[in-house]
Amino acid sequence: MTIEDIPDEDESTPSLEKETKPKKEPKTVHISDLELEHLKREIHDYKDKYLRSIAEAENLRKRLNKERQEMMQMAIQSVIVDFLTPLDHMEKALSFTDQMSEEVNNWATGFKMILNQFKEALTNNDVHAFKSIGMPFDPHHHEAVEMIETTEFPEGTVVEENTKGYKMGSKIIRPARVKVAKKSSPETHIEENLSSSNTE
Repeated sequence: MTIEDIPDEDESTPSLEKETKPKKEPKTVHISDLELEHLKREIHDYKDKYLRSIAEAENLRKRLNKERQEMMQMAIQSVIVDFLTPLDHMEKALSFTDQMSEEVNNWATGFKMILNQFKEALTNNDVHAFKSIGMPFDPHHHEAVEMIETTEFPEGTVVEENTKGYKMGSKIIRPARVKVAKKSSPETHIEENLSSSNTE
């Protein structure tokens, strides 16, 4: 055996130093009370910012969800309002069928059934016509198209309805177009008295 055949001590036999080498212990860091207080404040600030960001994100989610629902509601209302005018015309046309022939009345019966189905669809979507005649004029509910001098109704009362008003839930989606009572002028009273005395 030559010297070259003898294994090197480093390669074949484990070193005693490697086996007995002690593990490193974690270093102990000493901080002052002032630094500790500063770190506690920083932790509190970061926690506060974290909770605020969560709250803001939740509020944003709720706001976006509410806006989305409102946009959907507005789109539905817009479509419904577009249907109201043709329904008004159909209802007015069908109100004159009593004066027509029997054949026209038979046709009208079918159309009245269709009209009732439309009204039922409106009711299912919480859309209702509201009463205006005899009610005080309200600019949120009514659109005045004419003022009528009369003694039959108090001033500011709706005396005639040209177009029905509709609500969706509690929200007005179409104001009623109405005629509103106003006080008769003294000249009108004189003319009325003269005409009544002439007829007698």
